[in-house]
Amino acid sequence: MADYKHGTMDTREQEKTFEGFIKFLVRSAIATIIVVILLAIFGA
Repeated sequence: MADYKHGTMDTREQEKTFEGFIKFLVRSAIATIIVVILLAIFGA
């Protein structure tokens, strides 16, 4: 088995993916809230 030293793995790709995922979730939540507000105002 290869020698592994804790904390030496390059995690930049994982961090970029996680950041994109969080941005997607936040934008989706905001869009959902806006749709719900519009439905409440205009009573669809």
